[in-house]
Amino acid sequence: MPDREDITDLRLLRFDAMAVLTHEKGLPELIHVVHLLPYGKENQIEVISSNFYSLRFNFKEFINNLEAEMDRARAIDVNDPREKAILISVSTAPKYILEEHMEELEELAKSADVLVIDKIIQRVKRVNPKYLLGEGKLRELIIKAMDMGATLLVFDQNLTPSQIRAITDMTELKVIDRSQLILDIFARRAHTRDGKVQVELAQLRYMLPRLTGKGTAMSRLAGGIGGRGPGETKLEIDRRRIKERIHHLENELEKLTLARLERKKRRKELSIPIVSIIGYTNAGKSTLLNALTKSSVFVEDKMFATLDTSSRRLKFPEEKELIITDTVGFIRDLPEDLVAAFKATLEELEDASLLIHLVDISNPQFENHIDSVNKILKDLGLERKPVILVFNKIDKIPFFEVKQICSRYNAIGISAKDRKTLIPLIDEIKNRLWEEVTCNAPL
Repeated sequence: MPDREDITDLRLLRFDAMAVLTHEKGLPELIHVVHLLPYGKENQIEVISSNFYSLRFNFKEFINNLEAEMDRARAIDVNDPREKAILISVSTAPKYILEEHMEELEELAKSADVLVIDKIIQRVKRVNPKYLLGEGKLRELIIKAMDMGATLLVFDQNLTPSQIRAITDMTELKVIDRSQLILDIFARRAHTRDGKVQVELAQLRYMLPRLTGKGTAMSRLAGGIGGRGPGETKLEIDRRRIKERIHHLENELEKLTLARLERKKRRKELSIPIVSIIGYTNAGKSTLLNALTKSSVFVEDKMFATLDTSSRRLKFPEEKELIITDTVGFIRDLPEDLVAAFKATLEELEDASLLIHLVDISNPQFENHIDSVNKILKDLGLERKPVILVFNKIDKIPFFEVKQICSRYNAIGISAKDRKTLIPLIDEIKNRLWEEVTCNAPL
């Protein structure tokens, strides 16, 4: 009979079936054919035992019927072209924090057009340095993922290069972490040359230390005579080309930064104040920009729906005007490489006369979002900038809660979709800018 190790191999290696033949005095006697059962069945396997000489088994027909039954049991459309992912969070943090982070990871996955088929949260006393979770648990997870038809494992925790190697050595499924997921979203949403260069730079910096001998075939990023050194391995060539590409992108980003500085210089010469809208991703920044300036910046109810900075003019009846900019959304634990790549974009906040910190009041984690944005502002050295705290989406929660929260934070409540609610914000912007002009005016 097949033993436990045989069954594990059957499931992990995805064999169609496995047969164990017993013999008596060198002659075949019994044959035991074991195969997997569709996901959700009480028993994971079925064993068909028979005398070797009387076995009648149409293997092809049997496997075709079994695979069709497995597809039905998975309850997912096998023709759906999207990646089918299991989200995983393993940490020593309290369970409620893990659940909050998992909700955000699911939103990120949806923004990346990934179909989430399961979520696994595991609170551990100690994180396994090699696999993040125990080797046995990881094997069970991989088997479950394959049973459910998953094509992708997404970890909420950032994986080290050695952890990625260890996990991918155990499975042929794609394995990524939260940073890679965010980078993928940014790559999809960047449309300007500036944004595309910054995203590619961040991706290459992230990829470089994680290059391994497995699955690292890359398109040629450089060429010409002498492009290949004697005795170089494919891995070394890939690393060298990535470094060359990074150097090229850094030079291009420097040129784009100079062009951006020229534009800022011209704005300063015109003495037009700048108001920048900042906030956690999906707080409604682009919707607010559209409402204030009657423009049509792309808006979607997804994380990082808009990535490129947008600027619009806002004119007041008193012959005054200002420029309003919409920045990329902030998020907790933003990948370091991405912060570095987008620092040039976020440096535009230095020239802002005023920041509008927009917060989604309907999100249960809004307090953590405020803290995350404030931390990034501090990292950029912008914590002393004048800020108006604005709670958006007040139409989604009861009025008395809005009043209480706004009072506690000394903030303004609005619904960016209802222009009537923006009047107090517009008045506050005018008052703050007038105060700043007065304070900075020569005596």
